[in-house]
Amino acid sequence: MKAIINRRDFLKAGAVTAVGAAVLPHVLSGCTTGPAKIGGNMTIHDYLEHFGVTEQMIQQIIAEGLSKGGDYCDLFFQHSIGNYIGLEDNAVNRAYSDISFGVGIRVLKGDQTGYSFSEEVSLNAMKSAARTAANIANSSATVEPVAFESPKLPSYYMIKTPWEEISINEKIPYLQQVNDKVFAMDSRVIKSNVWFNDETSYVLFANSEGLMTCDYQPMAQLSVSVTAEQNGQKEQNYFDYSGRRGIEFFTPEAINTLATEAVKRTVSLFDAVKPKAGELPVVLAAGSSGILLHEAIGHGMEADFNRKETSIFSDKIGKKVANDFVTIVDDGTNPNIRGSINVDDEGNNTEKTYLVAGGTMESYLHDRISAQHYGVKPTGNGRRESFRHMPMPRMRNTYMENGPHKKDEIIESVKYGVYAESFSNGQVMIGAGDFTFYVKSGYLIEDGKLTRPIKDINIIGNGPKVLADIEMVADDLKMAEGGWTCGKNGQGVPVSQGLPTVKVSKITVGGVNA
Repeated sequence: MKAIINRRDFLKAGAVTAVGAAVLPHVLSGCTTGPAKIGGNMTIHDYLEHFGVTEQMIQQIIAEGLSKGGDYCDLFFQHSIGNYIGLEDNAVNRAYSDISFGVGIRVLKGDQTGYSFSEEVSLNAMKSAARTAANIANSSATVEPVAFESPKLPSYYMIKTPWEEISINEKIPYLQQVNDKVFAMDSRVIKSNVWFNDETSYVLFANSEGLMTCDYQPMAQLSVSVTAEQNGQKEQNYFDYSGRRGIEFFTPEAINTLATEAVKRTVSLFDAVKPKAGELPVVLAAGSSGILLHEAIGHGMEADFNRKETSIFSDKIGKKVANDFVTIVDDGTNPNIRGSINVDDEGNNTEKTYLVAGGTMESYLHDRISAQHYGVKPTGNGRRESFRHMPMPRMRNTYMENGPHKKDEIIESVKYGVYAESFSNGQVMIGAGDFTFYVKSGYLIEDGKLTRPIKDINIIGNGPKVLADIEMVADDLKMAEGGWTCGKNGQGVPVSQGLPTVKVSKITVGGVNA
């Protein structure tokens, strides 16, 4: 049975779970007071009602946006509700909610962009924003209303219960369970921080070409940071789960893994050492070490950098960039993964885009503008942080497909090197592809075996060179479970990555002098 509630009550629902949250008047001003459905079963008409607009109003706004001779106009409506709860040492000590509501209006003239947004969706406010965006052009035009079509979209993140129907009292026990397990697992644990984020976004998109799409986007993250002490030495590490999931994902098994991994990663640091400094073979563990792929290679394949010829990959389409067994994709279709999308923020279909296939570079990641520049179809990578921002080419879930080798075979092939499990604090220069990453968790490889944990080391390299130096790829692809937010030009979007076990012949490792 579909839930139906009063619109004003629904907007308030995002705030009732947190201390001191409020519903701002400008949020309510654009909303109707009629009933609204919640969740993925909503239709285009439900979304129009949700935002308090009609097709005729949208047609008027588009006409206003194109009134000075623009080539194209689109509207991006968004309503997001986010909740956060934090538990520290057995006590909930922080909680809050955020509500964001508004519309972004974009006008294109050639390769120039005019953009404006409004936190009020009244006709007058939207027309004013459209006139601002229209200033990118400087002539005059009369636009005939276009009929809208709404294609049926796939659903890559079905959930059983919308987050709007989950109260704070239903979430707290999950935090408490993680906290209790962390302290029970090892007597050296002295501090635990657990936090729970959930967010729901309602999105409605329409453009001057007659396309209208909508999407219901859930997100959740459960994280734990652990501090342990041994003989006066303190160490800290963390583990988290995130994805486009509902509360049903946080099973007893997931809670146990979350606590176990966080404690294991923390206490292993008591015995950690630094490797010898220099160029060493580096084995990237399956899973979250794919962040190296995302940062050092994926960004350089976003089409805006290549259109402006600032990426080192700008002349590499159709050229060999890696061994034959290396295939890299950016995929928006992975079920329930954090970076998955049913439709991008320009109304384009999401897809599985092959960036490198059989070692040859195949494609960039395109939004509408870059696709027009290159004369290709958009790849569904036009993404934005919110209605307050313009879309641009962004990654979704970036990963390498399985190769012909085995994990044990790869580790056994290394006489002395580094096995990197997880990274943090990465920096990348998009143009040259140079990167630096801090290895948060990993092991030494000595005589073909994993031996001692490592800590406090950086790896330094070049993305295209690392790509060319990949010697072995295993058949154990794993997608990262955690929550990653990718930053670019001041915008953050949720992404994920994955990797099978991969051997890079050499990367510069910061350690101790031999």
